[in-house]
Amino acid sequence: MSLIVQKFGGSSVADAEGIKRVAQRIVDTQKAGNDVVVVVSAMGDTTDELLDLAAEVTATVTPRASSICS
Repeated sequence: MSLIVQKFGGSSVADAEGIKRVAQRIVDTQKAGNDVVVVVSAMGDTTDELLDLAAEVTATVTPRASSICS
């Protein structure tokens, strides 16, 4: 048994069909006898929207805040 880390970008979970595809890949990996860790980015353009909002409320978005949102 292996530990598999799967990372899915925001565009892969941007709609219901994408979420279903990702879920099936996770299930298939687990059924193959692996332990699975899943990392999912924010859906669609959410990251960009969060960074835009941060820029609206402060003159300087710190590198730490930017890295948390990315």
